This record gives sequence, C-alpha cells and structure tokens, in this order.
Amino acid sequence: MSRTLKLILAINLLVLAVLTFAYPHLMVGPGKLIPGHQQLDTDCFACHAALTGADSTKCVSCHMPADIGRKTTQGAPVLKPLTSTPFHQELISQDCVACHSDHAGVKRYRLQGYFDHALLKKETNNQCQTCHKSPTDALHKQITGNCAQCHTQQKWTPATFEHNKYFVLDRDHNTTCVTCHVRNDYSRYTCYGCHEHTPANIRREHIDEGIRQFDNCVECHRSADENDIKGGGKGDRGKREAD
Repeated sequence: MSRTLKLILAINLLVLAVLTFAYPHLMVGPGKLIPGHQQLDTDCFACHAALTGADSTKCVSCHMPADIGRKTTQGAPVLKPLTSTPFHQELISQDCVACHSDHAGVKRYRLQGYFDHALLKKETNNQCQTCHKSPTDALHKQITGNCAQCHTQQKWTPATFEHNKYFVLDRDHNTTCVTCHVRNDYSRYTCYGCHEHTPANIRREHIDEGIRQFDNCVECHRSADENDIKGGGKGDRGKREAD
C-alpha cells in the first residue's frame, strides 16, 4: 500500500472518529428515544459511557431505585402505576439495561417490556399477586397464591395441570378447591373436607368391601360414578363373586 493511500485512509478514519464524538446521535443512531427521554436525543453521554455503551449507573442518577414506581424523576407521586406494587426495589441488582432499551431502532434487539423474573430476589420471586392481578374466572377466584404449582414464570400458558386426569369434578364434587386442598396446597388433597367423608365412615365402608388399602382415594375413585371404581371397589367385588 502506497504512502499516499495510507495517508488518505488515516485521514478518513480520523474524520469518522471526530464526527462520531462530535455528532454521535447522527453517526451512531439506533433510533429515536422513548418519549420520556426525548429531551436527551442529542446528549448520548447522558446515558452512555465512552466506548462501553449504556451505563446503568447513569440511569440511577435520575431514576432513584427507591422511588421507581412511586415517584417521577421530579419527585411527584406516580398516580397510575403500571403494576399494583413497585418491584424495582426487589431486584437482585440495578442493571437497568438488562430489561430496558430506550431506543426504537429499525429492529429492537429485545422485545419491549421484556422482564426476567430471575432478576428478583428469591423471597420476592414467589409473590406473584403483589405485581400481577389474579384471573377472575371461576377456578382462579377460589385460589390464593401458589401460582407456580401450575404456571411457570416464563409463560403463563400452557398451564401444567388438568384436573380430569386425576379426578373429575362432577356431581357432588363440583365444590371449592379448599374443600379438598387445605390451605391452597395443591400438591396434596384430602377427601375428609366433605361432611359425609369421615375417617370412620370411609374405614367402615371399605372394610365391609374387603378393601384395606384406602389412603389414596383417587387411585380407585376418579369421579362420582359408583359404577366406575378401579382397584377393589364394588364393581370388582361383584365380578369376583360372579367368577
């Protein structure tokens, strides 16, 4: 490469470097800023550190973590918060750029409104209803907490639970969840929530049928149908007697 060509290349690189620092919003423009930051449209270094990109420490100089969701940057109370409770105070670290991208570029590198629940403190991570409104359908109206027993924090749907696989809620069993699941613990169940099902009654009926293992009710009873009992019910006994 000739000396002249090297000189031209060096001059071009120098000009580009000068223009990048003098007019960064024109030379390196990832798109317009969000409306709340429009006044910073030409002041890149209000949010970015030289050569290292967006810097969260610059964010918290205006957005105090203790006030996010409670007060504006001018100190006025937030009248209509986006969630029922501020949650930024419960983050493991104040890494603003992990969730926020304030430029609306040609194609965002991350979905708008992206949030990773792994950023929350462990003791906060299971308190779903402090931030999310509970569904108002007939099933969820009966449930308080324990969302993770059916749902994941990556996707609300599909849920992992289908009640009919375990027990069909038909006839007398179309009741409230807490009748069978005490204290909203859906990893366990009891049939003694019903006034007809007492330990003494259940024992007497099963001993009369020659059934001595009756702790796990749904192993044999999958619905209210008395003619559809598996594993030692009346139907099985009648079959044995007929044989």
